[in-house]
Amino acid sequence: MKRRDLLRHLREHGCELLREGGRHSWWHNPALGKRSAVPRYTEIDDILARKICRDLGIPYIQ
Repeated sequence: MKRRDLLRHLREHGCELLREGGRHSWWHNPALGKRSAVPRYTEIDDILARKICRDLGIPYIQ
C-alpha cells in the first residue's frame, strides 16, 4: 500500500501527526490515546499497515 493512502486513511479516522522521528512519523489517535510509528517508506507492507491501524484503534483499509 502507498504511504500517502495510509496517511489519508489515518486522517479520515481522526488520527493526527504527533511528531517526526528519525526514520518514522509518530501518529496518535487523540480520542483513544493510542499512538503508532509509521515508517517513511513509499510502499508499506499490508501486514504492517494492518498493525498500525490496530495500534491506533481504527479499522483497516479494505
